[in-house]
Amino acid sequence: MRFKFYKAMLKILFAALCTFLIVPGVQAKEKYKGTFIYIPLDDRPVTYSYPVKNLQAAGYEILTPPEKYLASADRTGDPDKLWQWLVENAPDADAAVISSDALIYGGLVASRTHFFDETTLQARVQRLEMLRERLPMPLYVYSTLMRTPRASYGNVEPPYYSKIGPAIFRYSELLDKEDTTGLTLRESLAKQAIKNNLPQADLNDWLQRRLKNYHVNKSLTELTAKYRFHYLAIGKDDNAPLSATHMEARYIKRDAFALSDQIFQIIPGVDQLGMLLLTRAVNEKNREHPLVYTYYAEGTGRTTIPQYSDSTLGESVPEQILVADARPTVNAAEADFILAVNTPKDGVMMDSTAPSNQFFASPRDKKYIGELEKFLNSGTRVSLADVTYSNGADNGFMNEFANRGNLEKLTAYNGWNTADNTIGFAIAQGILAPQISAEDNALLMRLRLVDDWFYQSNARRDATDFLERNGSSEEVYKLGSSKKHVSALAQDVCDELARKYHFTEDFKFKVGFPWDRLFEISVTPTDRKK
Repeated sequence: MRFKFYKAMLKILFAALCTFLIVPGVQAKEKYKGTFIYIPLDDRPVTYSYPVKNLQAAGYEILTPPEKYLASADRTGDPDKLWQWLVENAPDADAAVISSDALIYGGLVASRTHFFDETTLQARVQRLEMLRERLPMPLYVYSTLMRTPRASYGNVEPPYYSKIGPAIFRYSELLDKEDTTGLTLRESLAKQAIKNNLPQADLNDWLQRRLKNYHVNKSLTELTAKYRFHYLAIGKDDNAPLSATHMEARYIKRDAFALSDQIFQIIPGVDQLGMLLLTRAVNEKNREHPLVYTYYAEGTGRTTIPQYSDSTLGESVPEQILVADARPTVNAAEADFILAVNTPKDGVMMDSTAPSNQFFASPRDKKYIGELEKFLNSGTRVSLADVTYSNGADNGFMNEFANRGNLEKLTAYNGWNTADNTIGFAIAQGILAPQISAEDNALLMRLRLVDDWFYQSNARRDATDFLERNGSSEEVYKLGSSKKHVSALAQDVCDELARKYHFTEDFKFKVGFPWDRLFEISVTPTDRKK
């Protein structure tokens, strides 16, 4: 009996010792609300570091692959290395948000410029099918439909596109119209003339790569129908109401008609999808469906068709809310937050570097600000999507908004790239904000103000003017010898504007050009206390 007693005591002591030894590790893990795998499109800040920072601030562990495996300005991503990393690391996560473009082509730019054959691409798609057996966790996948830009420069399309891109766009426009409403005799003749005059090798190259992309996306929808993915989002990269992208989306939707919007959606925009799907993973993990009330500025509002889109905001905004697994509501009083959408009054959206983007507010601006102040002063959370202009903020609106002391009251601010990109981030940040400390949320908003407002709408315009005056306009797309001067100019303009407003006056930061082009910057805080 005594021996049994001692044996029992030893078991208890051993169990206690084991518990003591593993507690530190358990505690370290418990500091996170969840762990997510994230494979982004590429290493641009908007697709990589900004989503990661937001999710980390909200208390989640984000596992990302080594940057050397991701696409960068001068490097195509490595699908095989990314795949290997995913398989090795995914067992440690609660869910995975993965860019199929990264795992199939090597990134977004590669999806437009690659030379992979159909067999190689479909083999990589099939790897994703096998993933479900190996990783029994929610898999959130996002893909892209190849874009149809009106024009493009800077090595993000095949080389010929900088010369014949506008003609290709017009040809795709007529193809789409022919497929929907039909062409007039004049349009039929124009379509044939364009086809005959385009270099056939270049046109065929473009059409064949589009076809491969279409087949990849069709295969992904078929895998979704077989429940290989928890959810699939396909983003329509830069496109128009009549374009090849719009036409392909229509056919994919037709073939995937049986798929619910709870597991599959096609939406305008691409760069916001990583952020939206990470937010969806959070909502599904927490079993929450935040309610979002959308409040438009006076004018065209929800009927606005933004630049680079084929859908009205009234169509695309509810779709993006659903991507994040939130719900639109028509009742502001029951909403978890207000999505404020600052749209152009006449529906005409220009680039933020346009001469009209000046620092004075219109009567309409002042009226809308007054309406938003009612929400803000009542304690209602407001996430502002500033889409009056593309690729940056509305100077007049934001200057008036800031001078009236409203920045401090905002939940989130976004004004970058396309309207759909901006709105996607504004939705996600509005959802995540309650899980983020006031200090961290203020930092995240200051980062966006510097990037979207101070730089995109002001410093970028000054930098472009400088390059054009010095005969170096091509450096807009690839900074060369002017980089040092442009970097100093951008920093000076952003610093000067930051000092003008109470919310940013003490914010210390450094701007950089991670892709060596004016289109995007990185913003790094240099004083974390501020």
